[in-house]
Amino acid sequence: MIAKVTSAAVLGLDAIPIEIEVDIQAQGLPSFTIVGLPDKAVEEAKERVRSAVKNSGFDFPAKRITVNLAPADLPKEGSSYDLPIAMGLLIADGQIEANIENLFFTGELSLDGKLRYTNGVLPQVLMAKERKINKIFLPKINSQEAAIVNGIEVYPVESLLSLVKHITNEEKIVPAKYIRLDKFENKLSFDFDMSEVAGQEQAKRALEIAAAGGHNIILKGPPGAGKTLLARTLPSILPKLTLDEALEVTKIYSISGLLDGTPIITKRPFRSPHHTTSHIGLIGGSANPKPGEVSLAHRGVLFLDEFPEFPRHVLEALRQPLEDGFVTISRASKRLTFPSKFLLFAAQNPCPCGYFGDKTHNCSCAPAQIIRYQKKVSGPMLDRIDIHLDVPAVKVEKLTSSQKINNETSTAIRNRVQKARDLQTKRFKTTKISSNAEMLNKDIKKYCVLSDDCIELLKMAVSKMQLSARSYQRIIKLARTIADLEGSIDIKIQHIAEALQFRPQVDSAY
Repeated sequence: MIAKVTSAAVLGLDAIPIEIEVDIQAQGLPSFTIVGLPDKAVEEAKERVRSAVKNSGFDFPAKRITVNLAPADLPKEGSSYDLPIAMGLLIADGQIEANIENLFFTGELSLDGKLRYTNGVLPQVLMAKERKINKIFLPKINSQEAAIVNGIEVYPVESLLSLVKHITNEEKIVPAKYIRLDKFENKLSFDFDMSEVAGQEQAKRALEIAAAGGHNIILKGPPGAGKTLLARTLPSILPKLTLDEALEVTKIYSISGLLDGTPIITKRPFRSPHHTTSHIGLIGGSANPKPGEVSLAHRGVLFLDEFPEFPRHVLEALRQPLEDGFVTISRASKRLTFPSKFLLFAAQNPCPCGYFGDKTHNCSCAPAQIIRYQKKVSGPMLDRIDIHLDVPAVKVEKLTSSQKINNETSTAIRNRVQKARDLQTKRFKTTKISSNAEMLNKDIKKYCVLSDDCIELLKMAVSKMQLSARSYQRIIKLARTIADLEGSIDIKIQHIAEALQFRPQVDSAY
């Protein structure tokens, strides 16, 4: 007898339906074979299923068992096929009688028949919903992650035995209740607040603009100026994730096994890899490609401290995801694409000792060392960053003052940022764009109409500051965000002027 069970394989961020066929023959020597390009984890499912079936009180057939994972030409990875294989085996052997058509099964089995946490559940649930599959059976520990998808019945399964009892109508499993996103939004908390940052008013303004429009930013200053503190405070003023964005981010963390029991990610990611991170660690890859830091920072912040200390080839690999918003990883057997729409926050010292240009400390670096250090980051890489800002050391008066001057809370700033982002959402509702930083040239022409005075100012700036065409476009996008923060429909000359202040000077070592 042949049993057919529906499951899925996760390929990149998407799931592909897999039909698991189990055939049991009495002829020939007892054996257990899995075909359909299984990897080592799938091959080892034979032993997990064997023990789980026996320890759940069922007989493991001493016959010739063949399991086919179709389509056979697609490589299969991971341990999520344990449960559907076990169900197919019991049905094919006649130990249970059940109609499992239009049912979906996924999950890893332990040796005693209980189900363990399984990576990549959310993409599988979304795929099942698209395929009009009504019911999905998965590990109980994954049920909240799956319950954020509306319109599908999610059954939290504790063990193989409890699933069989449900299928045979002996003891029903209660479906998990749908979980709304707003249930978690009120629980957002942040470790850092803008009110804790002493001084640095210009840097706070730059961060507000960056958060409102999704613009990349680089801060340059001496040690102790507050660059890292500002970076870690940035998530507290970012706009809230939409449902679609939250699902995108949760899918990435689901396949990476980084959800840590969280059903859905409602806080924008903040990733800060060390400067010794490899090319694969930052961009993603390996034999079985997984998301790198640029994808884990999707819809959030990628903080690169000690920017020039990253290897040159690693930084240059950032150029394509910064421009395109996705990373394509090609291997001999597959070609996967991961999203990477993140806000880049870079921080660096002006020289190796950190005190070049500082008024309170003498720089101990030779001129050649300073030039060599500042040239570690290429011009094309810096040209892709919208906001360049020198951050001076904080004056002692700011640190010791008992009066809080312009120390707004993150909540107050985030409210302004959210209003600006809501304007952008309304503006781009017919497109796939979610922020000003994502606008292409055609979008700039459509949504950023400039007056004659603005155009004249830009012409002067291009000439005197030696701006590239990319920089020219980025200034306009930055000015659009500044106008949005003011609630202005039109881009005015003062918005262009402020945007120009965030470009590096001609004589700068950038």
